[in-house]
Amino acid sequence: MLIDTHAHIHFDDYRDELDQVLERAHAAEVDKIICVGVNEQDSGQAVAVARAIENVWATVGLHPHEADRGYEALEEVARLAEFEKVVGIGECGLDYYRSETTPEDQERALRFQIELGLERDLAMVFHVREAFEDFYHILDDYQGVRGVVHCFTAGVPQMQGAVERGLYVALNGIMTFSKDARQLAAAREVPLDHLVLETDCPFLTPMPHRGTRNEPAFVALTAQFLAQLRGEPLEDVAAATTRNAEALFRI
Repeated sequence: MLIDTHAHIHFDDYRDELDQVLERAHAAEVDKIICVGVNEQDSGQAVAVARAIENVWATVGLHPHEADRGYEALEEVARLAEFEKVVGIGECGLDYYRSETTPEDQERALRFQIELGLERDLAMVFHVREAFEDFYHILDDYQGVRGVVHCFTAGVPQMQGAVERGLYVALNGIMTFSKDARQLAAAREVPLDHLVLETDCPFLTPMPHRGTRNEPAFVALTAQFLAQLRGEPLEDVAAATTRNAEALFRI
């Protein structure tokens, strides 16, 4: 069994064929899916999908690109966090690559959500891009955070920083077409007991389907690629990443 720890199957991309998407996931032995919210309205849709489908769970959060939506949006995220089948907060974090929101707004939203996750005892789904130094500085102000750095594309030092803080590292289809030696080195060296898999669908479709819409079934392609890259049996990668995801999200 495999778990897609980061999917957006509540997006309109799947509106007319979600049943078929879920059937293909099941056929690929991807039997559990985490449906991830990016703002207060979108998070509500993620919760609705999770509550309607047995093996789907939701996270609720404010993406750093949405960090300027204000306190009312964060309060709505906090309200949604009380719903059954909500297993995490996020995706939230810092993105200095191309975000139109300020670092100050991003930090304010991130701290609110970390504190919410600790209060509710929920996993954190972190989005960090070109901001690891500031992210770790903020994270180190808190104790007991349980979480994952999603869509990890940095290098070995940043990966080690996550692992040292007890975080999981999520890899996706980017690895199957990346030419970045730093990324591939980090993917090789993530300790197996800190590794989880994701699609981030509908984005980041792995080879050989790059250029088409991504979906949870394709997490199996990332698992196969990583097993070969790391020189580990596919069965070991599948078992460990499933065990890690179940522990992280308590599903």
